[in-house]
Amino acid sequence: MRGKGIHYDTGTFPNGDTSRPVFDPGVVEREMRVIAEDLHCTAVRVTGGDPDRIEIAARHAAAAGLEVWFSPFPCEMTNEQMLPYFVDCAERAERLRRDGAEVRLVTGCELSVFARGYLPGDTLNDRIPVLAGPDREAAVKVVPERVNAFLAEVVAAVRPVFGGLLGYASNPLDGVDWAPFDIVGLNHFHSLRNAATYREDLPKEFAHGKPVAITEVGCCTYRGAGDYGGAGWYLAMEPDGVTLKPDLVRDEGEQVRYLDRLLPVFEEEGVDSLFWFSFGGYSTPHHSPGPDPDLASYGIVKMLDERSGIPASARTYPALPWEPKEAFHALADRYRELGQERATAYRG
Repeated sequence: MRGKGIHYDTGTFPNGDTSRPVFDPGVVEREMRVIAEDLHCTAVRVTGGDPDRIEIAARHAAAAGLEVWFSPFPCEMTNEQMLPYFVDCAERAERLRRDGAEVRLVTGCELSVFARGYLPGDTLNDRIPVLAGPDREAAVKVVPERVNAFLAEVVAAVRPVFGGLLGYASNPLDGVDWAPFDIVGLNHFHSLRNAATYREDLPKEFAHGKPVAITEVGCCTYRGAGDYGGAGWYLAMEPDGVTLKPDLVRDEGEQVRYLDRLLPVFEEEGVDSLFWFSFGGYSTPHHSPGPDPDLASYGIVKMLDERSGIPASARTYPALPWEPKEAFHALADRYRELGQERATAYRG
């Protein structure tokens, strides 16, 4: 596996909310060094809704020696709003590439769910219930045609601006035609829903003759979350979408077991790059005791505040507002091993 990576959120805005209330460039710089030096990553997928934030984080990532996957992530935007947005991001990614960084451009993420105009509903919270409702089949039937028509426009607009490789972070609903792209990007979460076909579905994506990247995969931090994959955060909540279900049990080992189950699959199938989802859930701090928002986080670090019960003097990284979870150490160990195996193979 060439690219050993992590997903890094600079702040996305589903439902008009923010996934990262505080964005401190100094913290970002230190986190990128941790990602490169302690997690043993060689690449990072920098996502977010604010192009300025993405560019700041991408430049810190490049300075840390990481390959940058510049990944604008628009939420609640229409096609008309997204097209100039993607061009702006392409121009920023190209400036970074011309400055000497290794850069890939990822033109969006799961537009069918996060953007307007593909599924019924003006917000993410309106659209998600459609996928579990009686009108699902009719709603999703028209999605691939709409997604591919717009992605063709996006690629035509950004190709003259960005000189590097292009990709897109897809879900199965998108039904992407990969012909315009250089990289096949899959948000490939394992769950009970797709367990029977998960392994056999992956090799089919190599038929396009292009590198395959796992742009997102991971699970939340409660017992049984691996059964739900990408829906784990949603199923952890009461119907109000805010309150955690009371019967969740914190289990950091759940993420480790999920990782150990899937990482060998990606290696054996010849995946080019992997981006574990995610580095941190910046809006879901760990609380102990009491209801713990971090249970619904995919982060491999737990964000800390005054209710976390961990003083700065006891932290692994005292200058940073988080503490590594078990999955942080597990991913670091495996990435280090992969790096050693790659070096041995090269010398051989």
